[in-house]
Amino acid sequence: MNAKQRLYIIFLLISLLFFMYLILSIFLEGKLLYPSSYGMKSIFLELTAVIIVITLCLYLFDRFNVYKKIRFFSLEFHILEAGLLALLLIFVSALGGAILYNQYKLSQNIKQNHYSIGIYQSEFIEPLSFSGENIKNPVLTNHDISDRVAQFIGDPFLIFENDSFFLFFEVFDTIASKGEIGLAESNNAINWTYNQIVLEESFHISYPCVFKYENHYYMIPETKATHSIRLYKAHDFPYNWSFEKTLIEGKKFVDNTIFYYDETWWLFTLVENEKSLYLYFSDSPLGAWVEHPSNPIIFNDANISRPGGNVIVYDNQIFRFTQDCYPTYGNQLWAFEITELTKENYSEKRIGNIPFLKGFDTWNIFGMHQISMCRIGNKWVAAVDGNGYY
Repeated sequence: MNAKQRLYIIFLLISLLFFMYLILSIFLEGKLLYPSSYGMKSIFLELTAVIIVITLCLYLFDRFNVYKKIRFFSLEFHILEAGLLALLLIFVSALGGAILYNQYKLSQNIKQNHYSIGIYQSEFIEPLSFSGENIKNPVLTNHDISDRVAQFIGDPFLIFENDSFFLFFEVFDTIASKGEIGLAESNNAINWTYNQIVLEESFHISYPCVFKYENHYYMIPETKATHSIRLYKAHDFPYNWSFEKTLIEGKKFVDNTIFYYDETWWLFTLVENEKSLYLYFSDSPLGAWVEHPSNPIIFNDANISRPGGNVIVYDNQIFRFTQDCYPTYGNQLWAFEITELTKENYSEKRIGNIPFLKGFDTWNIFGMHQISMCRIGNKWVAAVDGNGYY
């Protein structure tokens, strides 16, 4: 084996290791059987496969003197010539692969089901009767996101401030393969204008639970990658969010939901690996948080343990909403009334025998897993998300 052949073998081994690394990373993300979710990794997979094929061919051609035997060339390729040919083929393959991939994604966007956001309204003072009638849902989709290549949007949280509606929601960035927090605005809650990404981290964030405390707006997004619950503050609402402090740490906390009742701040969170609902309380969102003695409030029940939007306190009643994640993730939403909430005791009852929200239209036919309500005068407006076609 000459020096040139040894160099080809080194290139081949490096390429194979990188190809295996890509496959392993996709497998660990749970996407191996869903090629449309690979994102940019599909292009890298293709490029690596091309490099492997080219390197193997060059090695075999040189090893068995193919050039001389078939008299295709009178001289063997030199390393520089082989490298230049490989780079040219890789460039052409990458360009063609990128074009084909982009065309494939464009053609599949309408066919694939994705999460999007809709608006429901209630004409009643009670916060438990909603309808999406007379509204063309969804009002926001991944196609509205202008500063990211978004695979889907979801987890809406609705805020009404200064006669305007502000909608915070997860934007799943296809290229970065992680969630970020986007913002849209409206003056009537029906026609929305997407603004921009307002919060991003090096890790996945979602479920932007936004609330007001002492005339400042705060956000507690899902940050399970950090094994903690983190608090962010807006310095120029609805923009300029920055990390304030860590509230609780030590577990994979999911869909953290804060609310105020009886001069106390309360916080629901799902511990993901347990599928269990936990409750904490504090005198201030910025203070020390205490674990409720009844924890876990719900133990190992995927049907009713995962929070599904902001908690509503109305007429001394407390309503929480929960995702039904069995047998499939986020397929419907249940409503519960909390009948006793103290620092010593907790109890609740389910409202009705049918789901509070369940998809019935094309855009939400595969599931609904969140609702966020605002009271406007004598009626309620709600942002919801749904999984379906649009």
